[in-house]
Amino acid sequence: MLNRRDFIRAGAIATAGAAAGLDGLGAPARMPQSHFGLHPFIERNPKAVFIRRTKVPHKMHEESKLREGLTLAREIFVPMQQPGIPVSHRIVLKPNVCSVRSRNRPHVENWGTGTDPQFYEGMVMGLKELGLTKFHFVEANNFPAWNFRGFVDINERLGIEMNEPERRVRNFRDGYEMTWSKVPDGVVYTSIPHYAPVNEPDTWLLNIAKWKAHGMCLTQSVKNEQGLVVLPYVRFCPGWKMVTGVPDFMKPNIHPRVEPVINKLFESHKRMNYARYDSTATLSPMHQEIWAHKTCDNQSVLKTGLAMIEGIYGRDGNGFGIGNDYLTNLVMFSKDKFRLDVIGLYLGGHEPGNINLYRIAKERGLSDTFNPWEIPIYEWIDGEAVPRKLTDFERTPLKTYYLQKKGEPEYHLVNEPFDYDRYKV
Repeated sequence: MLNRRDFIRAGAIATAGAAAGLDGLGAPARMPQSHFGLHPFIERNPKAVFIRRTKVPHKMHEESKLREGLTLAREIFVPMQQPGIPVSHRIVLKPNVCSVRSRNRPHVENWGTGTDPQFYEGMVMGLKELGLTKFHFVEANNFPAWNFRGFVDINERLGIEMNEPERRVRNFRDGYEMTWSKVPDGVVYTSIPHYAPVNEPDTWLLNIAKWKAHGMCLTQSVKNEQGLVVLPYVRFCPGWKMVTGVPDFMKPNIHPRVEPVINKLFESHKRMNYARYDSTATLSPMHQEIWAHKTCDNQSVLKTGLAMIEGIYGRDGNGFGIGNDYLTNLVMFSKDKFRLDVIGLYLGGHEPGNINLYRIAKERGLSDTFNPWEIPIYEWIDGEAVPRKLTDFERTPLKTYYLQKKGEPEYHLVNEPFDYDRYKV
C-alpha cells in the first residue's frame, strides 16, 4: 500500500514522464545504445555557456522541478555509437548538498542552500534512460543532513551508491575507498585524495552545483567540486590553519615551500591594486588567496564531463542559514567550469574580475578568461542553442559577505567596475 509520500512521489514522476514523452508505464522514449554523449552542438562549442529558462511556479513545486530535470537531460544527453562514453562507465554525481535546518526559520526558507533534489532526480532519470546503471553520489560534507531534502531517499530508489564521508588516519595510509592524484605544479597540495570512484578509469563526472552566495562570493560549479575531496583535505577555507597547521598525517601532502610561495603571490596580487585586498573581513584576503590556490590545485587533477548550475531558485547570504531564496528560473551549463562560473557571477550581480579565484585560475593556466564579455552565450530552447547576448538575461543580485569593505553592509554585491583591457593577467 502506498503511503501519502509515495503517492505524491508516484504522481510527480508520472506527471513528469507524461510531460517529457514517457508513456503511462514510464517506458523510455529513447532507445539506449552502446555509448552516450552530449548534444553535438555542446560538444562543438566547449567554450560556450548555455542558459535554459525553466518554468517552475514556485520553488517547492516538485512536479515541475522533476520535469525540468528530466526534459533537460533528454535534450543534452544523447544515445550514440562510438565514439562516445560507454554506458558501462560509472557516473559520478556531485550535487551541492548543504541542507540546513534552523530553529528560527521555517525549513522551507532554507531550501536554497543546495541543489534542488527533484531537479537532480529528473537528471538521473534521464541518464538512466540511456542504459546507464552505475551511479555514484559523492559528497564530503553535511552527512547528517543528506536526508533532510530527500537525497538519500532519491539515491536509494534510483540505485545510486553513496560514499561514506568519514575516514580514519590509517585509511589514508591504506588508500581505503579513495583515489590519490599528484598535483602538477601544486601551490598548496602536492597530492589530493578524492572519494572513490572519482578520478578512477571508466568514470564520467556530472557536476550539478547550486546558484547561491557564500563567503567566497558565489559557490557555483568550481567550488562544488571541492566536496569531492576527502575530509579533512576538503577544508579549503580556514586559511593557514589548514595549511601550516594541518594534522601530521597531512603534512607530506603539503608543498614544502608553501609559505614563501603563497606570501609572494599574495603580495604580487596586492600590488596590482585589485579590489578588496584591504578588507578586514574574517575570511580575509589571505584566506581567499589560500582558498583559491587549493581550489586550483584540485581543479588541475579533475576532469568534468559537464558542469551545471541549478538556478531554478537562487540564494543570497552566507550559503547556509542566513539568506533568502529567489525564484530565478535559470539553469546554466557548460563543458568549461570556469567560464560557466564567470557567467553565473555576472548574472548574480557581481563583477567577475573582482573575484580572486578566477584571476588566479587564469594565471595558473586553468582558464583562458575571466571576462564575461568574451564568453559565447546561447539560450537552450527545446533542445536547440539560440545565440544570445549576456544582456538578454536579467541579473539577480545575490548579495554575499565576501571581503566586506569598510562602511559597507555585511551582505553586499562585489560589483566595482573592473578594467578587463588593463588587467589581462
